[in-house]
Amino acid sequence: MKKGLFFSLILTLQTFLFAAVDEINTSAGTTQVVTTQEEIAQYEQKLFELDATISETNVWIKSYATYLAALRVKDELDKIKQRIKWLNKHAKTQSEHDELNNLITKESILTTQIGQLKDEHYTPFSELITPPKIEDTPEIKNPFDIFTGLSLIKTFNNNLDEYKKKKENLANLIAVLKQELEIHQKLAEVGNSQYEVQLQDTQLKLLRFESALDTMNATLEVYQKRLDIAEVNVNKKIKTQVYRLMKIGIAILVVFFIFLALKLIVKRYITDNERFYMANKIITFTNFTLILLIVFFNYIENAAYLVTILGFASAGIAIAMKDWFMSILGWLVIVFGGSVHVGDRIRVDMEGMKYVGDVLDISLLRITILEDITLTSIRQNRRAGRIIFIPNNYVFTKMIANYTHNSLKTVWDGIQITITFDSNHKKAMYLVKEITKKYSKGYTDITRKQLNKLRQHYSLKNTNVEPRIYSFIESNGLDIEAWYLTNAYATLTLRSVISTEIVDAFNAEDDITIAYPTQKLHLDMKSEAPISSSEPELI
Repeated sequence: MKKGLFFSLILTLQTFLFAAVDEINTSAGTTQVVTTQEEIAQYEQKLFELDATISETNVWIKSYATYLAALRVKDELDKIKQRIKWLNKHAKTQSEHDELNNLITKESILTTQIGQLKDEHYTPFSELITPPKIEDTPEIKNPFDIFTGLSLIKTFNNNLDEYKKKKENLANLIAVLKQELEIHQKLAEVGNSQYEVQLQDTQLKLLRFESALDTMNATLEVYQKRLDIAEVNVNKKIKTQVYRLMKIGIAILVVFFIFLALKLIVKRYITDNERFYMANKIITFTNFTLILLIVFFNYIENAAYLVTILGFASAGIAIAMKDWFMSILGWLVIVFGGSVHVGDRIRVDMEGMKYVGDVLDISLLRITILEDITLTSIRQNRRAGRIIFIPNNYVFTKMIANYTHNSLKTVWDGIQITITFDSNHKKAMYLVKEITKKYSKGYTDITRKQLNKLRQHYSLKNTNVEPRIYSFIESNGLDIEAWYLTNAYATLTLRSVISTEIVDAFNAEDDITIAYPTQKLHLDMKSEAPISSSEPELI
């Protein structure tokens, strides 16, 4: 009885234990399935996050997508060609003929598309892995070409930086793809065929991108060396040009200081203002010409060729710039001929107007004068104080009178006064002569000395410098002309003094009467008596 109870208890305990073990196993299997699904979801979330880090505008992704599209189009085109080939042999029904026509149209369209894709994108990354073209280094022959060389070096550096940036972007993309590959490998362990296909696509994509990176690494090293060689060549040419520019600068400075010393010597030993000004002008012109020749012969390699070109072009230039060339020639005539100097008082007839003034400057193209108050400005222009610019070519075509040429500083001026016929004309002429001699004596002596110096350069016949008195019979009386020497720069002052003295002297004499235009008006003050009439007035 006890043994049966004991065996029964053992059987019950065994059954309970087996049931507990089965329950534990079932619970463990369920937990394993749940854990796998959670990991898949986490992996897919990581893939989504990694894809988000890759910009849709990434040039490498776009290029690869274009490449895949080209492959798909090519595969589809091959299938269409095979189908067209089969239909050409076996097409019998109308539907098959319609299909054939549609496939031919589609083949034409796909052929055009794949033709466009083959040029740039049929080979993956061909445009991206190819470095920019290195331009030929330009010839640097003058200082302006230095800027061209520096700009080319900057372009080289920008192209290199851009190529390195592409390589860096590709390396970052490969790092992301490697992370995706690890996740796809874990997902493929589940046994899902979809994950296995994704794994294969990722492996192929990574393989192509790594191949492109290897190509870029090799290409970058060669490209950078080529850029270094090109940059060295450009820098060498720039350096040569800078050295030449420094030599020219030193030569110009030497010439400048030499002519500056000449100017100081001239200023110290030439006291005459006119000679100093002219010497200063000649030194400045020579200095400028010499500097121009230094620059000219340093940068013109074939001077004979340039002279030939200028020879052919000179005729056209001379016609087009006739006035300029004539002005330059006139400047040479003025400067080396000595007809006009700075400080001279001259008169110029320009377009019906007369201008009298002092020469301020004689430049390469024109003479500059300051218009003064003279008898011409009083009686004709009614203006003075203007700056007048006279082209140098006027020395050939217009009238230019120099009042102070060479050593002369005086001019003849004349005063006219009319007396009546019954006046004592001999006394009047005597008074006029004495007055003019009195006030012009200093200028008479100066002119006598100046004319003696002028005999060395010119043949002078009449050197009489005493005042000259003339008389002429006119309709309204006897004109007395008094001519005397006066300062060329202040003729009006002496003219005014002599005029008032003559008038005062004539008015003091009873037998001298100044004549001037007069009119006589005869008036008859008698008036006629009114005429009477005996006829009755009609009303």
